[in-house]
Amino acid sequence: MANPELKTKQKTEIEDSSSLKGTFASVLFLGLFIIISWLSVYFLFVERF
Repeated sequence: MANPELKTKQKTEIEDSSSLKGTFASVLFLGLFIIISWLSVYFLFVERF
């Protein structure tokens, strides 16, 4: 008689442990830079008239 092999199917789950806090901070700084740039150009334009 053939011996049936017991095979257990185990799925290894890969956890995504990368944090997006650095990305969020970079986007905030970039947005702040863009807003400050636009405001400075606007006030320079307004001062000329």
